[in-house]
Amino acid sequence: MYSRILKSGCLVLALACLAFASIGCQKAPPITLSAVASPPAVFPGDAVTVTATAGSVDTNKKNNVIYSWSGTDVTGSGTTATVATGTQAPGSYTVKAEVKEGKKGKEGLKPGQTADASANYTVKQFEPPTISCSASPSTIKPDETSTVTASGVSPQNRPLAYSFSASAGSVSGSGATAVFNSAGAPTGVASITCTVSDDKNQTATANTSVTILAPYVAPIPHVQQLGTIDFSKDKLHPARANNEAKAALDGIALELQRQPDAKLVVVGEADAKEQAATAKQAKFALKHKHAKVVDLAAERAVNVKDYLVKEKGIDAARISVATDTKDAQAVVNYLVPAGANFAADVPGTTPVDESMVKPAPEKKMAAAKPMKKAAGKK
Repeated sequence: MYSRILKSGCLVLALACLAFASIGCQKAPPITLSAVASPPAVFPGDAVTVTATAGSVDTNKKNNVIYSWSGTDVTGSGTTATVATGTQAPGSYTVKAEVKEGKKGKEGLKPGQTADASANYTVKQFEPPTISCSASPSTIKPDETSTVTASGVSPQNRPLAYSFSASAGSVSGSGATAVFNSAGAPTGVASITCTVSDDKNQTATANTSVTILAPYVAPIPHVQQLGTIDFSKDKLHPARANNEAKAALDGIALELQRQPDAKLVVVGEADAKEQAATAKQAKFALKHKHAKVVDLAAERAVNVKDYLVKEKGIDAARISVATDTKDAQAVVNYLVPAGANFAADVPGTTPVDESMVKPAPEKKMAAAKPMKKAAGKK
């Protein structure tokens, strides 16, 4: 009986020892590690933070956990590291993290006490700048200037520089403003190109234009014919202006008063018979010094001028007299505006020598004689 009890007790004791032995010999799970980069994509100069998280860490008070980091421009301690991306070119990068645990000074010496992980991030290319530009005023005269204004934008606020060029003329300036000078440029449209560049040598261009007007050229004034005065009706006084002629001359005088900078050329004409007589007299006068030459064309012109000067008060310096060879008994009056060329507009006339041709004096009517009294009347 005693022997049976002793055997049972030994069996229970053996089973207990076996259970305790199996518990005491169970291995701890290996340490694990994960890492995450935030943000996962940045522009050069933006910071990236990488965070490591360890798992299955031994909870023994004497257990010590240490972290280490590696990668381009990575600095860190503990569970976090920072990446300085300022000098990094666009592309993909990896940060590695490692964790070790164990007794202080002996971390990672035993199996399962070391783990590593990696986190990836991307450095993006800076976006290129954009630009717009305008010119004010957009229409100018030759040798005038226009202000060119450019407006550039960098999505990542990179420093910007501006430059300008023109298809004609010149453009110069600093910063976002320049001045276009049209000196030397032909009339028409001048194209202006505005360029912006950032510190990464990325550029953008925009165009504007300035229209250079052709210089104003005043129209060339021309001679105007004011009318013809007929001298064919008065056979007794073929060179004298009659009342009908004077009425027409009064209108011409008004026109001269309205245009004080204009002049008048009075061109006398004689018919073929009169011209032949004048030519014959002139030929005779070549051999006879005191022979008289009657030039009705010249006399008509001189008489018209005389009326305008004496009766209408027109300055004699504003009126010239001439003749032509047309077959007519008339005077043609030409208004010559300032800048007009009479000789070009009315060719074929000959100036009259006013020292040789004098105006005909106006004959005054004789006073009426008093009537005689009838005989026998008192």
